[in-house]
Amino acid sequence: MSPSLDYERARQYTSALEERLVERVGTDDGVSRRTVLGTLGLASGAALVGTASAADDHADRGGGHGNFGARGEFDEGFDPHEFLRTFNTGFDGQDNLTQDVFEEDGERVRSFEMTAVDATIEVAPGIEFSAWAFQGQVPGPTLRVTEGDRVRVKFTNGSQHAHTIHPHLKNLNPRMDGIPQNGPGVLETGESFTYEWKAQPAGCHLYHCHAMPLKAHVHRGLYGTIIVDPDPERVREKPEEYCAFHESQITPELREELVARAKSRNHEYDENDDIQELVMVMNGFDTNFDGENEVYAANTRAFAYGVGETNGNGEWKAGATKRPIQVDGQKPVRVYLVNTIEFDLINSFHAHSQFFDYYDHGTTLLPTHDTIDTIMQCQAQRGIIELDYSDHEPGLYMFHAHQSEFAELGWMSFFEVI
Repeated sequence: MSPSLDYERARQYTSALEERLVERVGTDDGVSRRTVLGTLGLASGAALVGTASAADDHADRGGGHGNFGARGEFDEGFDPHEFLRTFNTGFDGQDNLTQDVFEEDGERVRSFEMTAVDATIEVAPGIEFSAWAFQGQVPGPTLRVTEGDRVRVKFTNGSQHAHTIHPHLKNLNPRMDGIPQNGPGVLETGESFTYEWKAQPAGCHLYHCHAMPLKAHVHRGLYGTIIVDPDPERVREKPEEYCAFHESQITPELREELVARAKSRNHEYDENDDIQELVMVMNGFDTNFDGENEVYAANTRAFAYGVGETNGNGEWKAGATKRPIQVDGQKPVRVYLVNTIEFDLINSFHAHSQFFDYYDHGTTLLPTHDTIDTIMQCQAQRGIIELDYSDHEPGLYMFHAHQSEFAELGWMSFFEVI
């Protein structure tokens, strides 16, 4: 079987699922998740085994997407492919985020200025969602710091609703906890407050609004990732805090291994340069506000990492809007995975044809699970996945939520190994 046929079948599969989802959600505000899944069940099978194009079938029926834009295309704006690899370190990052790094009272400060706004975002081609968003995007900007830094976030509420920022860090000052009962409480429209947190512990963490009702503020999009890189020198001094071994069990060889792993995970060290690092925030959207999600995604846009039209040589007609995540098979892949889903108890990540190591919360330098192909997370749980495709042939490798309905409703993706 030729690689080009593999790509065409993957394109048809992505197209069939995406078009039915867009058609059902986009033409009926009262559609339920159950209704969408029922419609998908009637249509998606042909794309899996047949040669007829689901896109052609849709065009023949003449239904189109009404006023929902070009079929299979997203509007310009938030780019999930750019978001994957954008880390805001204070030194650099995205253009619309004011950030800086400086010394103050003997500490290194990483400073960020963020604003919450009411925004309309696109969660599937032409399907809009009324979001509350940090910096106008969902997920919010990924902040990346080093263990021991002081993180300073000047937060301004530009939304019509009261908001906060709550960090999932070891925070020693209750005034900085970002909840309605402590410190400044919720910030009303136009108010500002500067939060300060110590960057601890090392790991993959998140921040989110903690205003009530909490489920509404999280579901609407007020969340983001904060990565705290381990400090290799601190690891050398206290290696027992980064693994499941007692201090007496730390051999010189294990100490050096942990230091080496810390350097590979720290963006300020050359050892990190050869790691392909990605941020994936698993989320869902209740488009008709009935208490259950109709659209699921990694990084907001359904099927954004699926397969669009391509020549099979790395050139994609859909450009930034719909293409697999391209990775170099000879370099390790590290995924910072965060689950922010509301209305469902769990979410998951499953890699096809691959097994990976997993670091729950990213707070250890040795895996908490090794050689697994599926990991489950509840809301706010997060971790680090490390994959190695060095012994794989080039081509497409699927990954998705292993709640099958989530995959059919948008959380289905591919790596393209080159």
